[in-house]
Amino acid sequence: MTTVAIAAPVSRPSVISPGRARAWTGRVLTTLVTAFLLFDVTLKLLHPPMVVEGTAKLGYPESSLLVTAVLLLGSTLLHLIPRTAVLGAVLLTGYLGGAVATHLRVGDPLFSHIAFPVYVGALIWVGLVLRRPSLAPLLGLGRSARA
Repeated sequence: MTTVAIAAPVSRPSVISPGRARAWTGRVLTTLVTAFLLFDVTLKLLHPPMVVEGTAKLGYPESSLLVTAVLLLGSTLLHLIPRTAVLGAVLLTGYLGGAVATHLRVGDPLFSHIAFPVYVGALIWVGLVLRRPSLAPLLGLGRSARA
């Protein structure tokens, strides 16, 4: 006599899997940071008086606004393209490091001016790692494949 086992259908839980939730959180963070960076690019391109005054206060000529806008836009676009996202994140990190150095040089307040680019850079990398968990070991945040 042969016994046949029939498996009961497995119902899928309605809860989003941790991997999908992580990826969506990364996308949301990346979208928020990108919106902020593109807003900054727009202000640099439009040259409103407050931006021109702020740039002069930091010791840069008005002509530097176009250069910084192009660099920021290019780096942000590279960050949005999946194949070049890491390169874009590295370039944005360098750009934001320059902002930290500039604010330090002119003596701006720590948490509102000097650390703000650090917060933005951290959000760039957190969003990227949440979207691409394979990058976590590269940043020392997870187990490496060799361990």
